[in-house]
Amino acid sequence: MSPIRVLLVEDHETVREGLRLLLDSQPDMEVIAEAASGRDAIEYSARLHPQVVVMDLSMPEMNGLQATQVIKQGSPETAIVALTRHDDAAFVEELKRAGASAYVLKQSPSRELLDAVRVAAVGGSYLDAQLRARAARTALDDPESHGRRSPVVSEREKQVLRMMAAGHSNKEIAEALGITIKTVEVHKANAMRKLRLRGRIDVVRYAILHGWLQEP
Repeated sequence: MSPIRVLLVEDHETVREGLRLLLDSQPDMEVIAEAASGRDAIEYSARLHPQVVVMDLSMPEMNGLQATQVIKQGSPETAIVALTRHDDAAFVEELKRAGASAYVLKQSPSRELLDAVRVAAVGGSYLDAQLRARAARTALDDPESHGRRSPVVSEREKQVLRMMAAGHSNKEIAEALGITIKTVEVHKANAMRKLRLRGRIDVVRYAILHGWLQEP
């Protein structure tokens, strides 16, 4: 069988070199190109047609979520393996919606990434073992969560989260949106509950993932 053709996307050179050595050491894998940004990932994917893209999420210019969306639109058959340190449930849901086949944590053993690439290459889906364990605990704690649809966050709730991520106080958000401070608190609580964000750090990470902090 021909080796799995992998495009490796990671903006840190040292990390990228380590990942390439890992993947190329496998008899059934071949890194055909490396990219240091989301824009380069899109260009290489369109030109080289890899079977699997190992995609870092936090990158300058265009992040991994945005690049994943564009690649899947142009090449639905290309499998995306998201590789990140962020274990937030909201990140996993967003990547799934964008079309990613697998989600692996950088802090996990290398076997997780190798298994994910192999599963994604044959059309399957893969979730890091740490995240699978958490999902199982959540299902036990809340049986109704199994099969539940992705949460719908209103535009006003998104506005509040954006301003919160940018560092605005509840009072500043209320004045800017023409609502009461209490209403701001309600929107904030609802959005964070729906997206399973645990605090302001999670909100900022979520904002970075969506490029909110780069918008005017």
